Amino acid sequence: MTQPTPIRRVPDSSDAVPEPLRTALTLAAAGVPVLPLRAGKAPFGNCRSCTGNACGGRPNMKTAGPCRCPGVCHAWAAATTDPDVLTSPAWSAAWRRAVTVAYHPGAAGLTVVDLDDTAAVAWARANLPATRTVPTTRGEHWIYRGAMTSRNGVRPGVDIKSTMAYARYLGPGTGTLTGLPNVVRALAVKAPPAARPASRPVSLPARSGDGRCPHRTPVFLERGIAMAEQRIAQATNAVHATVYGAFLAVLSTHGRCGCLTDTHVARLFAAAQAKGESPRHCTDAWANARATLGL
Repeated sequence: MTQPTPIRRVPDSSDAVPEPLRTALTLAAAGVPVLPLRAGKAPFGNCRSCTGNACGGRPNMKTAGPCRCPGVCHAWAAATTDPDVLTSPAWSAAWRRAVTVAYHPGAAGLTVVDLDDTAAVAWARANLPATRTVPTTRGEHWIYRGAMTSRNGVRPGVDIKSTMAYARYLGPGTGTLTGLPNVVRALAVKAPPAARPASRPVSLPARSGDGRCPHRTPVFLERGIAMAEQRIAQATNAVHATVYGAFLAVLSTHGRCGCLTDTHVARLFAAAQAKGESPRHCTDAWANARATLGL
């Protein structure tokens, strides 16, 4: 006689399971792809096999789901609804260190309008149709039914989080989900760029000597790159400006001495893309920082 398939039980408060994991399993059971966030509200860093997308990442990085490695890699693309993945040894270790839960709105058919302050909330109340709202530390999340392109900094204090992005789960919220309106979709449409002089090539300056920084130690360079990655990862708004500022800081110190390598640049670009920046945005920010410094 065929045995019935057992029903997976979501752990309750009596189980020795971290609270973020209990929340994640509940969301996953409802079809919402989730992932853990560490201190600083940032995703866990890639494992060694996936550093710098050496593994190739997800196909085109356009769909959610676990990486081929067992770790919590590739930020939003790691989000999953698979309870076996969520409770696997590698993910369990991350949940024990997690401070909160994030989800991939686009994969759940949702769009989050992230309003970062009271001024942004006032703008939304005057210009956007009412929908489900969730209070945040300084503002609100307005959640609409439907997915769209994500884009940060669409106006002061406003980010769009949907496809290829993650949003913190801060509770079920209040109000009824409204279909994604055109006024929100329009926020992610870029205006044609103004005419500008041809930009300089993005290539790095020629290296000198053996490639070591002539005025600082290699440890100083590594610390500078790590600090820039952290600065980008901890950005909660104005991501474009934060990325540009981080690139500018690295180039102002190491842009002329020839110690920067393609690997260093790839690390900075990967950190920016994990926050929702596109490869084109990264290239433009790098080129603008070089031009500002006359490199």
